[in-house]
Amino acid sequence: MPTVQSSAAVHTTTVLDRTQLAPGIVVIGLHAPHLVGVTRPGHFVMVVPPAGERAAVALGVYEAEGERASFMLAVCGPRTRELADAAVGSQIDLFGPLGNGFDFSRRYANVAIVAGGVGIASLFLAAQALIASGTRVRLYYGARTQSLLADAQKFAQAGCTVHCATDDGSFGHRGFITDLFAQTDDVPELLLACGPSPMLRAVGKLAAQMKLPTQLSLEETFACGVGACWGCVVPIERGSKQAPRFPMLSTDGNRGDPVYARICKEGPVFWAHELRW
Repeated sequence: MPTVQSSAAVHTTTVLDRTQLAPGIVVIGLHAPHLVGVTRPGHFVMVVPPAGERAAVALGVYEAEGERASFMLAVCGPRTRELADAAVGSQIDLFGPLGNGFDFSRRYANVAIVAGGVGIASLFLAAQALIASGTRVRLYYGARTQSLLADAQKFAQAGCTVHCATDDGSFGHRGFITDLFAQTDDVPELLLACGPSPMLRAVGKLAAQMKLPTQLSLEETFACGVGACWGCVVPIERGSKQAPRFPMLSTDGNRGDPVYARICKEGPVFWAHELRW
């Protein structure tokens, strides 16, 4: 996966807009021209709540165009509540972009995206980039209920064909989004996914059954965001290009033997077939 770790920097941004998409789901738009210039699909930033009294929180870059970047968050505690309440005109410090983005080093004619909840935020830049290159993109988007299908219309406006599922059947397919995707006869050349870990595990199993190349953007709570604390690890096959390269992690042994990769440093995007979780 490509990385722009060397482009990471502290960005002091100004809040341009605040939009509540659904109960507890907010998009914050920022004036961040330098961040926009170095962000690629799949990257994230560490966001410092405005008061500076709470630890930074990792959020995927949702939009990045012109001089405006944005992030989407679900309010689930005091840090995200403070960020969600940020007033237009206030300043927010970010550190990034961080992590490895999606790998589009080859061209694809047909790509499917599976998103769960606010995991959709890490996939919009990928959808835009693919559509701009002439790729046909389908979005499979799942949430608990219709009101939590945040910003699905943005993907449709960008050129995606959108399929939705809700746990309660209030909109689209009733049940899991992975079950809806499994019904397709139009098998893509590549699958991208981001969402809760149980959904990503299900996507990985489905991809293996379909022999479908798949890139997963893993969600995790990061303490540092730069790989220093080793608090966000996932087992990955030893022979992967994303396996950490340290003397104590010898490459001796079978390629399939797992080692631990840091989601914030070697990820958050991994090839599904290389994960051993």
